[in-house]
Amino acid sequence: MKASIRSFSVLSDEFARNPYDYFAFLRESDPVHYEESVDGYFISRYEDVRYVLQHPEIFTTRSLTKRAEPVMRGPVLAQMKGKEHTAKRRIVMRGFSGHTLREHQIHLIKHNAERLLLPHLDKGRVDLVNDFGKTFAVCVTMDILGLDKRDHQQIQDWHSGVADFITTLNQPMEARAYSLWCSEQLANYLAPVIKERRARPGHDLISMLCTAEYDGMAMSDSDILALILNVLLAATEPADKTLALLIYHLLDNPDQMQDVLADRSLVPRAIAETLRFKPPVQLIPRQLAQDTEIAGVILPQDTIIFCMIGAANRDPAAFERADEFDIHRSDLDPKSAFTGAARHLAFGSGMHHCLGAEFARAEIEIVVNLVLDRMQNIRLEDSFVYRETGLYTRGPASLPVLFDPVTVDSPASGL
Repeated sequence: MKASIRSFSVLSDEFARNPYDYFAFLRESDPVHYEESVDGYFISRYEDVRYVLQHPEIFTTRSLTKRAEPVMRGPVLAQMKGKEHTAKRRIVMRGFSGHTLREHQIHLIKHNAERLLLPHLDKGRVDLVNDFGKTFAVCVTMDILGLDKRDHQQIQDWHSGVADFITTLNQPMEARAYSLWCSEQLANYLAPVIKERRARPGHDLISMLCTAEYDGMAMSDSDILALILNVLLAATEPADKTLALLIYHLLDNPDQMQDVLADRSLVPRAIAETLRFKPPVQLIPRQLAQDTEIAGVILPQDTIIFCMIGAANRDPAAFERADEFDIHRSDLDPKSAFTGAARHLAFGSGMHHCLGAEFARAEIEIVVNLVLDRMQNIRLEDSFVYRETGLYTRGPASLPVLFDPVTVDSPASGL
């Protein structure tokens, strides 16, 4: 890197076009990078980022009071502590793991994936982001919550406005007002659903929240609303990005694509490596509870820092050949890659490790197997120019693929 790079900004258009080109410089020469316009520091070394995420008593989630709570209509799980955090996290996890995942959610994932891919199979072309991934992620989450999927486009639009509030570091006032309006519309939409599930609970996650108790008492409507919005954002945002990133990098590494086609047991490895190589969530914010030193820099209490997950996951101190996509790498165990013991940091680390990691693995594995089952000779359009967007969350703007449809109506492989 040239010396002039010292003047660059992580909020610049140059960084947004290809942040990966700047990660090595940040880790080696500017591991505690300051951005005046957001009055925050960007932490890029793996060791530092992991330490931050695993010590919530020092690096708190207080910044979410301003960054998330206004559109979430209340505190999100990451803001909670002690008994409240443990109890509410356990309640939500019941809808995303274990028996519920095996017996109920896997069916919903398969059903949505097959239904949404079917209209494109005879065409021999589909944009895995805009024709499929975004709608698929919203519909699966709505099924889990027990919401009417006929409203998916409206929910998707409101969800996008809410997500923009959280993931935009310098949001203009007009966009901020729109995000708050989207949050209000979601709240108005969900209020009668909560009331109805209290009276007639079913087997969906909203019913679980309505019938669960915290500290011997039922949760309030506002508590439930905040958790629903938390789930809607957390379960929807990474899914379409990870699927498209995985397919793109397998196509970009044809030997590895052939390996996966020949041995579908490699799909979890491909998912784990995609999450390491290009995590859909690139930034995780924290706020200091006390004066603290990071990489030789003293930061005062209340300082806002952003953990650069993408840069940390490319740190050669943590992974060999870290800038190479390699599903066969020996330093990423697929068995632990979707647990709190994961070496990569795509799901965070420590107390606030993403509770939907097991669900994300199942969701993406099912869809990848379905795509590979139904789309033979899959390839990128000749005129396609690959482009990613996003700073906080990041993924392909589109991924149009051509393929030879498989006409045999056989069930998808995998889970």
